[in-house]
Amino acid sequence: MKYYLVVGEASGDLHASNLMRALKEKDAQAEFRFLGGDLMQAVGGTLVKHYKEMAFMGFVTVLLHLPTILRNLSACKTDILSWQPDVVILVDYPGFNLKIAAFTKKYGIPTYYYISPKIWAWKEGRIKQIKKNIDELFSILPFEVDFYRKHQYPIHYVGNPCVDAIKAFKAQYKEEKTAFYQKNNLTLDKPIIALLAGSRKKEIEDNLPKMLYATKEFRHYQAVIAAAPGIDPSYYAPYIKEGVSIVYDQTYALLSHSSVALVTSGTATLETALLDVPQIVCYATPIPPVISWLKKHFLKVEYISLVNLILNKELIPELVAKDYTIKNLTQELQGILGGGEKRKKQLSGYQELKSCLGEDSASEKAATAIINCLGKE
Repeated sequence: MKYYLVVGEASGDLHASNLMRALKEKDAQAEFRFLGGDLMQAVGGTLVKHYKEMAFMGFVTVLLHLPTILRNLSACKTDILSWQPDVVILVDYPGFNLKIAAFTKKYGIPTYYYISPKIWAWKEGRIKQIKKNIDELFSILPFEVDFYRKHQYPIHYVGNPCVDAIKAFKAQYKEEKTAFYQKNNLTLDKPIIALLAGSRKKEIEDNLPKMLYATKEFRHYQAVIAAAPGIDPSYYAPYIKEGVSIVYDQTYALLSHSSVALVTSGTATLETALLDVPQIVCYATPIPPVISWLKKHFLKVEYISLVNLILNKELIPELVAKDYTIKNLTQELQGILGGGEKRKKQLSGYQELKSCLGEDSASEKAATAIINCLGKE
């Protein structure tokens, strides 16, 4: 069968590539064409456009790049019609992908969604578009089942692909701490505070400076930035000062050798938890008091990190908008470093999280479900 996938960011590239591998194992005739990234290209198929040319976030940024976004939409639609796939598989990235879904539905092309849009947090009205234009939806978060059931829309819960990714990493990664430190020119006698400041330039610009400032208080530790895929190394140059290091394409390895992580909310919070690293969620916003008010009165969920959402309690501290200050961040770090009760509580809670997610392969379950659904079309 011919599978057309649409991905708009780094995490989608990772999870879509694993899904593609699983589909190839179950469908020897599988052909792939996609908007995606390097990991998908490594599996095989035709890369139409790289996600680096598509990753725009925030109202102002989207407005400034609107002509590019519209060209990308038009090119994607034309390419889908030209290739005539058996199914279009959309991966997260709802602003773009829901528009593609409306188009493919019009032309009768089976349209599946892998990694559901997070409409339970914001823009719940998008459920109308999903019910109208998405033939099958494959969820990776257990609480989404009840959310969609409330809207009389049945979905497939297939488990979380982060579990697969971390399991694969642990199985093959054998590098000792000393070797990792030496390879990356780190100070051997200083534990690591890992800084995961986001995957887009605007996120990094907003979150990283406060992270770095707070870590200055902890002179017996060293701050190490996990560079985001798709961001040119030169972008990080202004942040690399005395006592600050950076690693490229080694985020999981960095976390596995870290004492604590400061993480901008997203998939990274879940990956950090699955690697058993205590963490603090840091998320800066424009006009913090206004955003805090909007979060309180309009956001549909109580938490922003996937860890807390899945557990339905605040296991890891969330410093968002006006709460994201250097003072608060320093206090939270003091509470987690050094083996205190807060640290023990997080590590214990991570075991509960793993039980909630299960150990089944999300990629294999999703691939099986996709092929079964196509057989019924």
